[in-house]
Amino acid sequence: MRITMIGSGYVGLVSGACFADFGHAVCCVDKDSAKIDALHAGRMPIYEPGLEQLVAGNVAAGRLTFTTDLAAGVAGADAVFIAVGTPSRRGDGHADLSYVYAATEEIARAATGPLVVVTKSTVPVGTGDRVEQILRDTRPDIEFAVVSNPEFLREGAAIGDFKRPDRIVIGTDDARAREVMSEVYRPLYLGESPIMFTGRRTSELTKYAANAFLATKITFINEMANLCEAVGADVKDVARGIGLDNRIGRKFLHAGPGYGGSCFPKDTLALLKTAEDFDTPVHVVEAVVKVNDARKRAMGRKVLATLGEDPRGKTVGILGLTFKPNTDDMRDAPSIAIVQSLIDAGVTVKAYDPEGTEMAKTVMPAALTYCTSAYEAAKDADAVAIVTEWDAFRALDLQRLKSIMAAPVLVDLRNIYDRDDVERAGFHYTAIGR
Repeated sequence: MRITMIGSGYVGLVSGACFADFGHAVCCVDKDSAKIDALHAGRMPIYEPGLEQLVAGNVAAGRLTFTTDLAAGVAGADAVFIAVGTPSRRGDGHADLSYVYAATEEIARAATGPLVVVTKSTVPVGTGDRVEQILRDTRPDIEFAVVSNPEFLREGAAIGDFKRPDRIVIGTDDARAREVMSEVYRPLYLGESPIMFTGRRTSELTKYAANAFLATKITFINEMANLCEAVGADVKDVARGIGLDNRIGRKFLHAGPGYGGSCFPKDTLALLKTAEDFDTPVHVVEAVVKVNDARKRAMGRKVLATLGEDPRGKTVGILGLTFKPNTDDMRDAPSIAIVQSLIDAGVTVKAYDPEGTEMAKTVMPAALTYCTSAYEAAKDADAVAIVTEWDAFRALDLQRLKSIMAAPVLVDLRNIYDRDDVERAGFHYTAIGR
């Protein structure tokens, strides 16, 4: 099939490359000419394990192309996916749908025949209705079918998630659209991936509900971590004890500095705004958002507490800046609030991240010093804080670390070390909920 992907960012590029790998002819469109030029040169706009090789292989095979010309990309397509950004709208938290609607108008003008238009972007309930109206108002001479097909990709594991999904949700009541989408995903259906056909509004809400539920699990275990510290329990054992219950499950029960990234923060806010619009408050999600925001600031205070009564003039080495490992994504990363609180307290901050440095420079305070290794960040530091659980930080040479630090203090905000091992090496060890 001929597939066009509008937007060559994280979702569009990963989805487009995977569809091409299934054997479809895919054209990725983006207005950013620098991004398209980079893709033509084999340079990825994001870091995602395996993506560069996947793109290169499908470009070489002639199945994957890139262009800034939307009309050329849409002409002759069987399905056009909208995969543009839907960031939180500044000031009110609603999802900013301007990019979705602008893309919709351009698709309508470029359409050359009957077309299935698929919203891959995360959009609030009812967006598909508006997309359909724009298409029909712009080109009443063309038959359009609008489908909701949310993505459920984890950054750092997106290719595997796309090719071996837990489920594929497709929202449409149109018979032709269902037939086209079945053909698009036929390679996954043959692999017995469950495909769920449902109504368009149900599909749109399913994406938000899923992310809100996962954000709730993260926030719940973080609150349990606070209680564990107060009563002398171990949150890792508590998480295992409840996670072994199949009704609960073990995933997303890792205590830490709070959730961040491109999805959970904006999607929980957008869900709250949708609930307000329909006069149906979702108090659990309201609490999740509030607690998570406070969590990040509290982690800054936790690090400061290890520096003594007066932290001014002290130095802290930060290990990990991205919101999670195996990505360069800095959006709403807990490290932002942590670093800012340290700098506000007069602390000198040095940091190292295996992939996120360039992105971090766009959002971090200018006073932050960037390092090229974990040990450089730790040199002469009064404390080292592990903020992101990159594999590179899981087996640090503790004796070497201690020898180059001004004081042997390790703050493990991801609980990746064993207290006995760290204290045996001569460190003062602070963890989460333990």
